[in-house]
Amino acid sequence: MATPLLRLLLLVACAIASVSADRFTVGDSKGWNPNVNYTIWEEKHRPFHKGDWLVFYYQPGMADVVQVDEVGYNKCDASNPISNYSKGRSYAFELNQTKRYYFICSYGYCYGGMKLTVRAQALPPPSPPSSGKSTSGATPAVRSVGNGIALAFSAVVAAALLRLL
Repeated sequence: MATPLLRLLLLVACAIASVSADRFTVGDSKGWNPNVNYTIWEEKHRPFHKGDWLVFYYQPGMADVVQVDEVGYNKCDASNPISNYSKGRSYAFELNQTKRYYFICSYGYCYGGMKLTVRAQALPPPSPPSSGKSTSGATPAVRSVGNGIALAFSAVVAAALLRLL
């Protein structure tokens, strides 16, 4: 009896984790290319949270994605990379810690602004249910809606699995 219950709990936990993370295409439709202002892109999409994914789309042989420290970022220096990726046409990177991340292109485009820094924060706690009364004109955060969807999805999965038991 404990085994099906453990499977259920594991499935629900995985469903919550997978739904609460966001995926960001770096540079939006422009991708990871020269002549894109990644500072403005980062400001547009923040906040970033632990568990979110950055997806870099680039031209093969024309760019790479190098994770560096702050000094490497400021100097556009890829000589001591934390990680380096240049295969294929895209690279997906998970923000798996709450910290600041630094990325550059080592093909010379960094000097023209092809670099990105983001700070991953802890996920905020889920918002309490709305009472229907609003004291301000503020709209709920998108992430809060995502967490609500995650919880609703988990409840549906749990109910379906309980019917199978």
